Order: sequence, then structure tokens, then C-alpha cells
Amino acid sequence: MRLEGKVAVVVGAGQTPGETIGNGRATAILFAREGAKVMLVDRRLDSAQETEKMIADEGGESYAFEADVTKTDDCAALVKACVDRWGRIDVLHNNVGIGGDDGNVHRLSEDAWNRMMDVNLKSMFLTCKHVVPVMREQGGGSIINISSVASIASVPMLAYKVSKAGVNALTQQIAMANARHKIRVNAILPGLMNTPMAIDAWVQATGRPREEWVQLRDGMVPLGAKQGTGWDIAHAALFLASDEAKFITGVLLPVDGGQSIKVG
Repeated sequence: MRLEGKVAVVVGAGQTPGETIGNGRATAILFAREGAKVMLVDRRLDSAQETEKMIADEGGESYAFEADVTKTDDCAALVKACVDRWGRIDVLHNNVGIGGDDGNVHRLSEDAWNRMMDVNLKSMFLTCKHVVPVMREQGGGSIINISSVASIASVPMLAYKVSKAGVNALTQQIAMANARHKIRVNAILPGLMNTPMAIDAWVQATGRPREEWVQLRDGMVPLGAKQGTGWDIAHAALFLASDEAKFITGVLLPVDGGQSIKVG
């Protein structure tokens, strides 16, 4: 019960179809197991409702809410709905992010660039913009943004890398500006993860067997030659959301099996 009595908003609490669990769904379920009331925000309401049922089946309390967090009105609405329902917001977990249609600068389209910036970076700016006043008024809170190891690595994905590097900067700026209000803001940098978005989307796009993608990515991970799972991100998020991390803010935490320290 490390989050007992707390209210958490998990943005991206649904997931794309696949064999494994995604980061957002795993985090929402774990937060509920640890005693939080969880608002499950997703652009696809049916997917958020699937997460809601999983939490209810375990005896937890949650509430699915449909929103497009690239739109400021939707972000304002989700904050109002949460406060109207439960009176406060102790944790904001920003999990929304996309990839695809990316590449080197001479190949990347302007539309793909704009889409990536809107979903991966602008959305976190907007949710923070509307949640921070609530946290200031109540005397504190914890914001967790999901970035990526790609933000600090050499990768052939220009828009994705730049958008996630922006998440890192956004995290640290908001952390410093709100430290005196006891609002902690941290980012998690996932490495190679065995999640539906990371694996199954590529299987569908390429037609290659899932096992091939898993083996290829597993072999790139230093720690045990095995990718992480959504639960690895969820447990890191739980720590940052809990009072155990009350003296931690502005941190960019890799959860990557050592990939970010591999040089050469």
C-alpha cells in the first residue's frame, strides 16, 4: 500500500494490441494494487476500459476517461474530471508516445515530425500545464514522464530522439520551477522493452515472426541479454510516485538493462 490514499492520473493507460503488457497499463494496475485511486486516460476509451476491468477484478478503484492529450481542452477536462471525482491529483504519469515514419533528416516528412512532437512532447507540456496548479494548491505531488534511452543515444530516428530529448528538458525545467511547491518531476528512460508497441507493431509492419524481433532485441541488452517488460517501468514509476522518493526530483532514470552505459 505504498500509494494508499493517493490519487493518480495515468495518461496512456490503455495499450495497442499485443501478446505482452504495455508500460501504461502495467503502471496503472500496479498503482491500483498499491492503494491509489487511478484515473485511466486514453484516446481509445475501450482500451482504457479494459484496464479498468483488470483493476476492478483485483478489487482496485479506477475510472476510464477518454481524452486526446495533444489538445489543451481535453487536458483541462481530464484534470477537472479527476478533481471533481476525487478532490485532488497526487501523481501524474505521462506515458503517451509514438514512433514510426521516422528517419534521417533528408527523408523525414514535416507531417511525421509535427505528429511526433505533438504526441511525444506537446502532450506532456499540456498535461503538466493543467495539473501543476492543482498540485501547487494542494501542497505537492509527483509527475513522472516517460522518455526514452533514445533521447541520449545515437539512433536513426530523428523526430523520436528530439521529441524525447525535449521530454528530458521539460522534466528538469518543471522540476526546478516547482521544487519550492514540493512538486517532484522525474523522467524514466526505457531501453529495449518487450511491449506491444515496441514489438507487435513491427511484426505487423514487416511480417517477420515475433520471435525474430524478440531475439534480435534481446541480444542488444547487456543485462542478461533480455529486454525489459512493462512491469519494469511500472515498478520504477511506483518508486518515483511514492513517498520513498520524496527527496528525488529532476532525475532522468534509465531503465534499460545497462544499454545506456554501453560504449563502442
